[in-house]
Amino acid sequence: MTQSTESRQEILDGLRDATPVMLAVCFFGMLFGTTAVNNGLTLGQAMLSSTLVFAGASQLVFLELYSLKVPVWSMLLAVFAINFRHVLYSASIGRYMGRFSIFQRYSAFFLLCDPLFGAGELRASKRPLTPAYYFGYGLLLYGIWLLFTLVGGLFGALITDPKALGLDMLLSLYFLTLLMGFRSRPNWLVSVLASGVVSVLVYRYVGSPWHIMSGGLAGILLAAFIGKPDAEKPDDDPELELARE
Repeated sequence: MTQSTESRQEILDGLRDATPVMLAVCFFGMLFGTTAVNNGLTLGQAMLSSTLVFAGASQLVFLELYSLKVPVWSMLLAVFAINFRHVLYSASIGRYMGRFSIFQRYSAFFLLCDPLFGAGELRASKRPLTPAYYFGYGLLLYGIWLLFTLVGGLFGALITDPKALGLDMLLSLYFLTLLMGFRSRPNWLVSVLASGVVSVLVYRYVGSPWHIMSGGLAGILLAAFIGKPDAEKPDDDPELELARE
């Protein structure tokens, strides 16, 4: 297989793997566009936000705080707390970017979102992660996000009660689907339980959005403390047999 043919196949694989999450991104983008315009942003400002930030959860939290007229520093802290997970995502997936140039690596971090992180980790567990696959997946979602932010901003006023349509549940379902994709990993359940317990306690006694960062850190610290189970060497390992002799 020639290099161009291989790259084309990698792009197609990325587009194929992104297809199942496109529906969620469509609704999520429309929800943001609708909420942005209904909270006083112009359509241009909403589009600029999606173009430069590309982080739906933190963009929605910003809108909620903006509508409450809270101080700017509070908005910045809230966005930082929610987006802190991207620091962890970058540290994890950056280990697999050996085939990326410096420019490709930093461009890739801009596109890094929750579903792309999950897909990239899964891809890297089976074969080398390539720029063609990564950008095929990421640019498709980025384009869909921008398009449906525009659709939501233009026609969102027609949706008078998003909760009546269940749109307020999209974010929760989105993250739950991503979480379940890692259920075969070692120590998954105990890490999830630790994150959940800490997140609930912080939400109860400190408040939002600090429960997001605290829960994530708790799960990571527990997983690091437990460590990855050591793979047992098979009895017929030639090196082991040599040592026995």
